Amino acid sequence: MDPPLDAWGLSSSLLSLWINRFYIYWGFAFGISLWICVQIVIKKQAKNSQVKSISKANQELMTNGYISLQKREIFVSGVKIFYGSQTGTAKGFATNLAEAVTSLDLPVEAINLKEYDPDDHLAEEVTSKTVCAFLLATYTDGRPPESAEWFCKWLEEAASDFRFDKTYLKGMRYAVFGLGNSAYSNHFNKVGKNVDRWLWKLGAHRVLTRGEGDGNVAKSKHGSIEADFRAWKAKFISRLRALCQGEKRSCGGNCKKGKCESKQRGSEEVEPGPHTQDEAHHRGPEEEEPCESTSEEEFGPEDHQGFSSVVDVEDLGKIMDHGKKEKREKEQQEEKTSLFRSTGKNEGGGRRAMITPALREALTKQGYQLIGSHSGVKLCRWTKSMLRGRGGCYKHTFYGIESHRCMETTPSLACANKCVFCWRHHTNPVGTEWQWKMDQPEMILKEAIENHQNMIKQFRGVPGVKAERFEEGMEVKHCALSLVGEPIMYPEINSFLKLLHQCKISSFLVTNAQFPMEIRNLKPVTQLYVSVDASTKDSLKKIDRPLFKDFWQRFLDSLKALATKQQRTVYRLTLVKAWNVDELQAYAELVSLGNPDFIEVKGVTYCGASSASNLTMANVPWHEEVVRFVRELVELIPDYDIACEHEHSNCLLIAHKKFKIDGEWWTWIDYNRFQELIEAYEDSDGSETFSAQDYMAKTPEWALFGASERGFDPKDTRYQRKNKPKDISGC
Repeated sequence: MDPPLDAWGLSSSLLSLWINRFYIYWGFAFGISLWICVQIVIKKQAKNSQVKSISKANQELMTNGYISLQKREIFVSGVKIFYGSQTGTAKGFATNLAEAVTSLDLPVEAINLKEYDPDDHLAEEVTSKTVCAFLLATYTDGRPPESAEWFCKWLEEAASDFRFDKTYLKGMRYAVFGLGNSAYSNHFNKVGKNVDRWLWKLGAHRVLTRGEGDGNVAKSKHGSIEADFRAWKAKFISRLRALCQGEKRSCGGNCKKGKCESKQRGSEEVEPGPHTQDEAHHRGPEEEEPCESTSEEEFGPEDHQGFSSVVDVEDLGKIMDHGKKEKREKEQQEEKTSLFRSTGKNEGGGRRAMITPALREALTKQGYQLIGSHSGVKLCRWTKSMLRGRGGCYKHTFYGIESHRCMETTPSLACANKCVFCWRHHTNPVGTEWQWKMDQPEMILKEAIENHQNMIKQFRGVPGVKAERFEEGMEVKHCALSLVGEPIMYPEINSFLKLLHQCKISSFLVTNAQFPMEIRNLKPVTQLYVSVDASTKDSLKKIDRPLFKDFWQRFLDSLKALATKQQRTVYRLTLVKAWNVDELQAYAELVSLGNPDFIEVKGVTYCGASSASNLTMANVPWHEEVVRFVRELVELIPDYDIACEHEHSNCLLIAHKKFKIDGEWWTWIDYNRFQELIEAYEDSDGSETFSAQDYMAKTPEWALFGASERGFDPKDTRYQRKNKPKDISGC
């Protein structure tokens, strides 16, 4: 029986599908592939759309004043300013720099190195993204100030210790500004240079050339140490702005004996990595000096390209031409700058003024009336005292000076020493030779007298001021050239002295025994002093802190020069307890060297705490101790004896026995006779000489050593009231 037609039709369809099954498989495969492709395209379009929307959102954020994600990366987290100061100058600069950094909206901290432990905290600066600025003063003999002693000692030992890896401070960014005085040529800015080198040897990266402030206005690059700092500060702030924007250039540190290789090849600092670490390891022991300039000074920010990057040979010529062009422009700029400086010097007389604005402000606060560019006058407290009829100074007791008619002045504020007991707290400049603009002696004397008289006028009508002494005080009869500084440094000192004598003004000149030739060339003065602050080389260096390398030979030569003078000569000894009171035999030997007419022995005056000196009240001897010292010294110098005493000034006078005539002392001065003698000397062009004994006068009984008045004139109102010299300061 035949199968039904329906069954046959179904079989035919299945057979047909089986025969064409490969076409069906291919169709399914094609469909699936097409679907996958469509899905991929859709996903890519969605991703691109998302990226565009994010970019648009970022652009809108920036347009509306917001910071983008990229800008949120912090390159400088803050600034730390470390300072080591002795007199407070570096501390003031640190405060000033902190204010400038604050204007950049950066966190800033000023840190006294005395309160900073480098062993615990210095390594933290490697990863903190801070920029460290070091402001460091150089003190006596190239030593750091007391506040920075431990930091410098630790850093020096770490830099030379093999146990410290040469990448110990890798990543730390720093800049150094040193404070010094080029008058101390052997130690100028030694501390700043050392710290700069030690940080570099430990792997730290300098971001700015070391600045060097110079307290010597004649040699300072910008005219004063304050101006030097302002110039360096401007560069530091500019560099800081660049660092905040992500600029990474700085000295690469590949330097050998002062030569910075980055100058030749424009090295660029990169993020810490293996290759930079290897470079740091290559800093051998011969690489003593870090480079003195940074790469940003050699290349601009837009064209700085190191040889570490790939350069097309065709572009090499352009790069070389660009470098030569920059070099030519730099040389032309330097020529213009040099021409400008030389023109400025010629217009200004070739030299700078000794008194800078900062120095003028400091001295004015201390009561100085400044004259011209290097002189000053100030009213002595004993002048005020005698105007009121009270006690006079020790010069009144020893030599008969009328204290209310005495003008204390100086034609040179500069000095060659920085004595520990300086009563001006080292505000005056220092130098070993005259290197400033010079004012004429006529102008100095005229303005000195006018300023002195103006200060006297302020006492008109003041309770207690005696009318007759006020009138006398308006006429200057004596000039003490001992205010501050070294008057004998003034090149026209002889002309100035001649003018004083022409005005019938006596002259008392004090020198610090460092200018023997000037002492020999000095014309006659009423009385010439030499400060003998110590009797041995070591103690003199410790107390006077002289600038000259050959200070001891100069000191001895000055005493020998004093022995050749025919007018009155004086040694002035300042006793500093625990410093120079045990050198009696050495003092006696110095006396025989200079053979002075008089020796003033005075206990040091404590003028208050000073960061420039560690002198305290414990160093001030009692009057009884000064008397004991004088008695013992006189036993060693048989040609001398104790003549006078001024207890309030803690001072005694030892005089040569040639001034003791018939058992009476003649230590006072006949000032009218001196004026006659000096006039004859000038008229004869120096042929008519005279000696100290030609114008001596008898010393009154009340001024003698051992008198009940203890050195005070019985006519003084305070002595009359109390009958004893208590509390007679006069101020």
